[in-house]
Amino acid sequence: MHCPFCGAEDTRVIDSRLTSDGSQVRRRRECTRCAERFTTFETAELVMPRLVKSDGRREPFDEAKLRAGMLRALEKRPVETEAIENAVNRLMKRMRDTGERELPSRKLGEWVMEELRDLDQVAYVRFASVYRRFEDVSAFQEEIEKLRQMPSPEERRLQQSLLPDEDE
Repeated sequence: MHCPFCGAEDTRVIDSRLTSDGSQVRRRRECTRCAERFTTFETAELVMPRLVKSDGRREPFDEAKLRAGMLRALEKRPVETEAIENAVNRLMKRMRDTGERELPSRKLGEWVMEELRDLDQVAYVRFASVYRRFEDVSAFQEEIEKLRQMPSPEERRLQQSLLPDEDE
């Protein structure tokens, strides 16, 4: 690993730890030349399924595009960056867990809406309005009424914490 400060090729690992979700290794490194310290993250490079668009086109999965769409919906909403990253990671894991080489983009869109609904209901409605192409105010009202019938994200989290862990 090259030092980002001086460009030296020799750095040493001071500390290694798993991230909270266990999908990455966080390493603290120190340059042997300039003694600056920096952090790197190591992840397994896994092949993601290609997305099949509604018109039949196939395109590679783009994590940046997924994150940008979610961030657009969450703009100016009180959601922590870590919660957003965890949602993106859960979506990518869900995609890999299908074991498929191709995945309909429609399915990914539905999964994104589920994650947004749990993060922030306003962001969910924003995303749904674009994704489902709401034509008028009544479509918004219908979606909001559906949300009112469901438990809030806080209530769902409390319900989930009462359930036993799957590992037990």
